[in-house]
Amino acid sequence: MAPGLSPVPDERVASATPTTAPCADGSCGAGVPDPASGTGSGGPDAVEVADVAGGADASRDAGEANPASGTRPGAASDADHVPGAEPGSDDRHVGGAQGGPGCKEPVFFGRQRELKALAADIEQAGLDTLAGRKAPRARVLLIAGRPGTGRTALAEQLARTLADRYPDGILRVRLAEPGGRPVPMEEAARGLLDRLRITSPPGAGDDELTEMVREALAVRRVLLLVDDVTEAEQVDLLLPQNPDCLVVAVSRGPLTGIPDVRPCTLGGLDAKSAIELLTTFTGSVRITVDPQAAEAIAEECGGEPAALVLVGGWLAARPGASVADAAKRLRGLPPDEEHPTGARPLARAFRLVYESLPQSAARTLRLLALAPAGRADAHAASALSGGSVPAAQEMLERFAALGLVRPAGSSFEVPGALAPLLRTLMESTDRPAEVQLARARMLERTVRRLQACRAVTEPEGSPARRKVAALPRALRFSSPGAAAEWLRASRSELLASARLVVDDGELDTLARRLVAALVRALAAHWGTEAAAPELYGLHQLVLDVAERRGLHREQAAALLNLADLDAQTGRTADALARYRAALDAGRAANDPYATGRAMESVGGAHQEMGDWQRAADWYGRALAQRQARGEHADEARLYGRLGAAYTHSGRYGEALRSWRAAVAGYRRVGDLPSQARALSEAARVQEYAGRPEECLRTCQEAMELARRAGEVRLHAALQLRLADTLDRLGDPAAARLHRSAAERMLGTEDSTYEIRGSALKD
Repeated sequence: MAPGLSPVPDERVASATPTTAPCADGSCGAGVPDPASGTGSGGPDAVEVADVAGGADASRDAGEANPASGTRPGAASDADHVPGAEPGSDDRHVGGAQGGPGCKEPVFFGRQRELKALAADIEQAGLDTLAGRKAPRARVLLIAGRPGTGRTALAEQLARTLADRYPDGILRVRLAEPGGRPVPMEEAARGLLDRLRITSPPGAGDDELTEMVREALAVRRVLLLVDDVTEAEQVDLLLPQNPDCLVVAVSRGPLTGIPDVRPCTLGGLDAKSAIELLTTFTGSVRITVDPQAAEAIAEECGGEPAALVLVGGWLAARPGASVADAAKRLRGLPPDEEHPTGARPLARAFRLVYESLPQSAARTLRLLALAPAGRADAHAASALSGGSVPAAQEMLERFAALGLVRPAGSSFEVPGALAPLLRTLMESTDRPAEVQLARARMLERTVRRLQACRAVTEPEGSPARRKVAALPRALRFSSPGAAAEWLRASRSELLASARLVVDDGELDTLARRLVAALVRALAAHWGTEAAAPELYGLHQLVLDVAERRGLHREQAAALLNLADLDAQTGRTADALARYRAALDAGRAANDPYATGRAMESVGGAHQEMGDWQRAADWYGRALAQRQARGEHADEARLYGRLGAAYTHSGRYGEALRSWRAAVAGYRRVGDLPSQARALSEAARVQEYAGRPEECLRTCQEAMELARRAGEVRLHAALQLRLADTLDRLGDPAAARLHRSAAERMLGTEDSTYEIRGSALKD
């Protein structure tokens, strides 16, 4: 990467450092950069009563990130779910994946016929086999059904029964959030690559990332479970070119466009399995005394696991109620004409439970439709409802017991089957202003948590720590490790929250503050290099808001950060285009720092592309601006970059003048190590120009500066350069002495260390 294409967001133009000030859109904060600062879901016919191994978030078991080493949080086992895209969101809980309070072990009800049919389908000859050809791609099994029918639970059960056939493990990815919003293919592919422990480049598009996934799976024997598929193209992009792999897809209906796929379409559970599921909530006694009422409930629920779980939760919360009471109440509910026939059993069961809630609890439940990625912890629920964190935690636990949400680590997830019902209720019951206020409270709470997450990494007594100390105890973290764990576990929800608020466009100031806090927290805990994929997407969100609001300074900052990441990953042409756009935005904002930074980076991009003449031209423009502003350290650095450009283009006279100007500049600011390096480069230019005597004197002068600065490796490198010069001047004995001295300094018999122009500080 060319010097000056810094991958680290510059504090002065970072696209995520807004301060707080009144704003026209009514939000709090101005957003001006501050220079100082195992599914268990009820499947269609198969229902699990507890989460399977693997958990609800792929990153739960991951190791903590190490900012110093620039590593992302460690990849979880292959049995884990992809971050932010866990399978079974629609029916792991309400579909019957979690049974009654007494269930301790995972239990799967019914669906034996479907399991046998799916297993047999694997062995059946495909079209390629019948035609005498080897299958070019993995076999695809499709499980189709409405959310809440237990489709994911069946897929998980099938995966468990087939696990031994796939020694490289089971990979899981979810392609839609509980509310039906598609998960970006980029995020899904990156999650799979993380699980495979493959580094994905920041800024890469869907095609590049999905190709990396296919290439990785081409040499592995895995079972890929793709949940919540909305269209065939999603599966096709991930389909391994490897017949030894198996893909199990879960969708609402058939996937046309993928050849040789026979869907297993799910309806309700059979009566026996439905009653067994209901028994896990009620206990056997209440079922035994009135088996006909239990059969009536199974019939009213259409055998749908999600509906049965809700009715079971209602009965479990009322030990004195009989099964007949529940059946009578279900039958007494008015028909839901607004819902399709197939969706009415779940809607009626949900209505039974919802109408039994106190008014405050019902309001909180409705507002959970705002939860990003369908997930909310006690803090989010507290902010939405306006109550305390302990009260919100207790309320979420009651919702979980009723089957309205499902536990997902330290959070709770709204099942995909219920998310549309909650949103419809919220839109018809709550006033838009109240909904917007609840969303703003939740976002503000998230911003404060992120600020506390970052501040805990600062030294004791720092301004950030003092500021966070004023926050309520519930918002603070006890240690950096606890903060890092929260950041890792909440990664998917935080990214989804940022996308949602930017897309919404109603709370742009809060959006900018949220992205700012998230960028800083990720950089503090993961390091900018390890967090680069996430940072790229966040800077793009900042750019979207800045362009929408006409915020030229933030637009320039976002473009510079995106361009730096492009340059870091070798997309120099893209970086150059963004640096030029940042220059235009900086000029529109009348921001001299952003324009100077952009001009220098344009020069760096030309340098990376080998166009030294243009590079020198842009460095000269940036230098003139720094000189006009009296920024002496930057002026010295730019003289060095000019010297390097002139050296590479063979303009040794201009190069030597530039390096000597850099030496004078560093002397002026008292930077002794940089002064020594610049002088060593001047000696290199003299050597290239065929002036060995001058090179010898300059090397000796640079050696003295390096010795005074304590730069041992630079001192040794200059000893080696001096030895080479002495060889050319015909003094081999003196050359040997200098080489021996260099080897003693470096502590090795053979050193090839050399100082290059790019070693100068940017």
